[in-house]
Amino acid sequence: MTDIVDAHLHVWRIDAAFHGWPAAGDGGLYRSHSLGDARAAMGNAPVGRVVLVQAQTDDRETDWLLELAEDDPWVAGVVGWVALNTPTAPARIAALVRRRKLLGLRPMLQAIPDSDWLLRDDVARGVTAMVAGGLRFDALVQPRHLAMLATFADRRPDLPIVIDHAAKPVPPGDADWAAGMAALAGQKNVWCKLSGLRTEQAAGDDPAALAGVVERVLGWFGDRVMWGSDWPVLSAAGDDYGDWLATTRALTGGLSEAEWARLMGGAAKEFYGI
Repeated sequence: MTDIVDAHLHVWRIDAAFHGWPAAGDGGLYRSHSLGDARAAMGNAPVGRVVLVQAQTDDRETDWLLELAEDDPWVAGVVGWVALNTPTAPARIAALVRRRKLLGLRPMLQAIPDSDWLLRDDVARGVTAMVAGGLRFDALVQPRHLAMLATFADRRPDLPIVIDHAAKPVPPGDADWAAGMAALAGQKNVWCKLSGLRTEQAAGDDPAALAGVVERVLGWFGDRVMWGSDWPVLSAAGDDYGDWLATTRALTGGLSEAEWARLMGGAAKEFYGI
């Protein structure tokens, strides 16, 4: 196993003024997690590059992540956050794209009650600025968003979109999730992350129960699937970094070596322009 690109890694500082999640009630997640901690958690896993993904709805976190990335060649880049629905969003995005390691943006769609928020006119200005800046869009969605996301992807064929955590199905995934994901897979600007699935299972569930979800995601999206750890959120499922790597290997045993290399690095490199 060589040249892994972890397409979904988090770090945070609970002492930062911009920190809001995780909170004190979130168990072991409620401590600072640094790049050094991430390297230690990976052990001997051959992770060549990582993509840092925002966790806070605050411009200051995006600035902090970009500062970390600038100082560390191991960090391929950052998926940050901007309040896309504000009048200042285009100017903020124009300033951010001058930072060479900004790869994309991620609004926290799962936390917004309005499932159609992304289609609003006041959001469109920010999305247009993303396209102009050559950014990618990380879609943190749940099954309730999939029909909306298909409309959004159809309106924005020039915007590369990746579905985080395969849209967070409750394994084995219901019919609405399956229909929505299959439809999105037909839109060539839409990709998918194989990440975050263990935290959608109930405590103590066998990771082998994810086999159906993994098989369908790979069948739908093919070479547009990229692997991510979702560390350290992964630990909320009781797994460590090596556990999710081993689970992924076990559930994708039918892949050729070339297909495995694509899943574990090649797809993320192409999508994010690494």
